[in-house]
Amino acid sequence: MTEYERTGTDLTAKVAIVTGGGSGIGRATAILLARRGAKVVVGDVNDAAAAEVVAVIERAGGVAVYQPTDVRRDTACEALVACAVDRFGQLDIAFNNAGIIDNPPARTADMDPSAWQRVIDVNLTGIFNCMRHELKVMEQRGGCIVNTSSTSGIRGIRGGAAYCASKHGVIGLTRAAALEYGRFGIRVNAVCPGFVDTALVTGEDSVFTPERVELALRSTALRRLGEPEEIARLVVWLCSAEASFVTGAHYVVDGGMTAG
Repeated sequence: MTEYERTGTDLTAKVAIVTGGGSGIGRATAILLARRGAKVVVGDVNDAAAAEVVAVIERAGGVAVYQPTDVRRDTACEALVACAVDRFGQLDIAFNNAGIIDNPPARTADMDPSAWQRVIDVNLTGIFNCMRHELKVMEQRGGCIVNTSSTSGIRGIRGGAAYCASKHGVIGLTRAAALEYGRFGIRVNAVCPGFVDTALVTGEDSVFTPERVELALRSTALRRLGEPEEIARLVVWLCSAEASFVTGAHYVVDGGMTAG
């Protein structure tokens, strides 16, 4: 029996980091990673939401801790990685997922520079900050990194110049790191979700109106929103032995929205 056949998506003895782990796709992924056997460090800026995720994991018999993490701050990302190593002795998996969207939407020339910088700081620089410290640890024994891009990372969107630019940048960063660190046994990939039923899309403070969401759904093959768990299953697969020859790739998971 090969390692591929023996291991599958079992992540027992692995240690994982999830940023933006308190809600949405990050929450679903943290819970699924723990269900597959990984010990999970949940990074977020929302203490209550992240603590609730840790509680859910622990009630199910898993192991998780919360580390407050503002990914805009390099020192916070360093502390997140240190938490994993100090508490569990290693780091094998990182899901760099924290992100925000342009709010309010604006045409490129009308966008406030501070709004532009805020989105870039979280969505792109935040992933860079995390990866710097994750890669240094993973160089010693290999590992898997998955970064959250978006369908907006492979096409343009009106009113979302910063979000679009940041998510395109995530794919470029992912590819560069995959080329640089493959020789250390580190795989780096990205996921590109479409419209998923999270606060970013359907929450009270979402920039997307119900009409905008409905219009988007009419252009998808499956005619529905994705569920956070559907993205989580792809992330966990990418972090498992089943994806052992996959690196430098980006996976679109959008119900067929970009197929046409």
